[in-house]
Amino acid sequence: QVQLVESGGGLVQAGGSLRLSCAASGRTFGGYGMGWFRQAPGKGREAVAAISWSRGSTWTPNSVKGRFTISRDNAKSTVYLQMNNLEPEDTAVYYCAARRTVLLGAAAQQYDYWGQGTQVTVAS
Repeated sequence: QVQLVESGGGLVQAGGSLRLSCAASGRTFGGYGMGWFRQAPGKGREAVAAISWSRGSTWTPNSVKGRFTISRDNAKSTVYLQMNNLEPEDTAVYYCAARRTVLLGAAAQQYDYWGQGTQVTVAS
């Protein structure tokens, strides 16, 4: 079992930046692909970034490409999501997720463990 705890959310003005963190505990963090997802009210859960265990591969969708960057520090069992040039459309609850494979994944059903989420609100 892996426990994931997100932090770093909050209220920011459009054009601002936030860095989310996801700390993992429980079973070894080793060998897990990680992802960040978001869910806005009335919408489905959307993947916004993913990273492989080795950090050799990352993925972001076109909607956030060039603005969001995922990274991880395996020694600290922590994954980060740097979000720049935020837009009101980025307002959502952001979730961290882990999957029992070294590969990244872009779909929610590929992930086995989820955090409780952190709210990000971007004011216009």
